[in-house]
Amino acid sequence: MSVNLYSDTQTRPTDGMRRAIAAAEVGDEQRGLDPTVNALQERVAELLGHDAALFLPTGTMCNEIAFRLHVRAAGDEILLDRQAHPIVAEAGGPAALAGAMLNPLEGDGGVFSGVQLEAALRPESRYMPRSRLVCVEQTANISGGRIWPLDTMRDVLDTAGRHGLRTHMDGARLMNAVVATGVPASDWAAGFDTAWIDFSKGLGAPVGAVLAGSEELIAEAWRWKQMTGGAMRQAGIVAAGCLYALDHHVDRLEEDHENARLLAEGLADADGITLDPAKVETNIVIFEVEDAPGFVKRKADRVELQALGPTRVRAVTHLDVDRQAIKQALQSLTTDD
Repeated sequence: MSVNLYSDTQTRPTDGMRRAIAAAEVGDEQRGLDPTVNALQERVAELLGHDAALFLPTGTMCNEIAFRLHVRAAGDEILLDRQAHPIVAEAGGPAALAGAMLNPLEGDGGVFSGVQLEAALRPESRYMPRSRLVCVEQTANISGGRIWPLDTMRDVLDTAGRHGLRTHMDGARLMNAVVATGVPASDWAAGFDTAWIDFSKGLGAPVGAVLAGSEELIAEAWRWKQMTGGAMRQAGIVAAGCLYALDHHVDRLEEDHENARLLAEGLADADGITLDPAKVETNIVIFEVEDAPGFVKRKADRVELQALGPTRVRAVTHLDVDRQAIKQALQSLTTDD
């Protein structure tokens, strides 16, 4: 049996989560009558320190709806790291759905500074797009699960505030940062106009993400949820899995981080593989080989990985991969075919 390190999205609901899903109390979430969805929204709003929250099917929808909330006119500009998820993995959604231009910043491992943001802002001119929104991805996925330092994030928020920009946190793996640093989610999300967390990655739920913000923004987000087909009915069935994840799967993210460090240390000693284990901060390991697509294909029957271009490979630890599986993966990845 192969070890699936393709992504933490590969997790399957545990037996306990399945029981919670089966027992979920449900109602019509479009009418605000699903008690399980309501409980999840209230809990995430409190967790992130915002006034309200909205349950959505995916994190991508969280980003796209948030962009639509903040971008006031087609042609407005969003500033974000060049490898951020909305640029590399949302099928051009910001342009198609919000009419937004994307201004990619050259961050260090997905992290840019207030100085970089300041330098990238457009002067007020009828010839140029308006700089409107700053987006931060915590953790920085394609940069190897890098954690934004809190001081750097606050520096970016301060710069955005001085220039009247809106701010959005893509918190797909925010809880990984919480567990790795001990900094509460509300501290990370403080100062952002909108922020969200995902449940279908390291937290192990099959479906769902929750977007948080002010009462006014979330009321408007409901309109875009309806318009884009994200409104559901008895959605407590899936919201129950998310609540279970908050109760049972947050602290255990440290196991994923430990397994990622073990994997990185083993790969670093192998011939033909290049990486610095010290840069592995959470559950994502990115390493370099001479031919990434070929390497991934050769190993596919034993270890599932993802090629990120010609030389970079991504491996992600998660709920369904234990310590023994990591040892099995290392054996397969570090021996000749």
